[in-house]
Amino acid sequence: MNRPPNTAKAQAGVMLLEALIGILIFSLGILSLVALQATSIQLTSDAKYRTDASLLANRLIGQMWASGLAPDALETAFENGGDQYNAWLADVQGIDGLPGVVAASSGVVETLPIVDVIVTPDPPVADITPRADIAITMRWRTPQMPTSGTNSFHSHRVVSQIVRNP
Repeated sequence: MNRPPNTAKAQAGVMLLEALIGILIFSLGILSLVALQATSIQLTSDAKYRTDASLLANRLIGQMWASGLAPDALETAFENGGDQYNAWLADVQGIDGLPGVVAASSGVVETLPIVDVIVTPDPPVADITPRADIAITMRWRTPQMPTSGTNSFHSHRVVSQIVRNP
């Protein structure tokens, strides 16, 4: 005699399995949102540091313009170790800016801003006075980055040109 299968016994536990799979999918979605939020926070702080680096470099270029020094005098005054560079560095150390823009005495020398002033004494065009090509490289480490290694830092480079009118 053929009996129809008992559908209640065949379906036993299927609802529990469906509920567990639903909870698993929901949990994965929540974990993905948490990971996305953490990445978003990290990228926001990285963007803040890049903005700070740009502002600090532009501030130094502004001081170069305002100094009134001739292009050849900018080289000694504003390159690393120059009196104007040291004054700028002492001024920006009090600002809550880039981590690592600190005095050399603290041991974080490799993250100090690098300033290169290249004076072009013979301009290519006869009616232009001598100019100074400025290259500023800001380097910093975020708090999450390792403190050792030469390549374990972010950098931002700004290039400008200063020409004094005769």
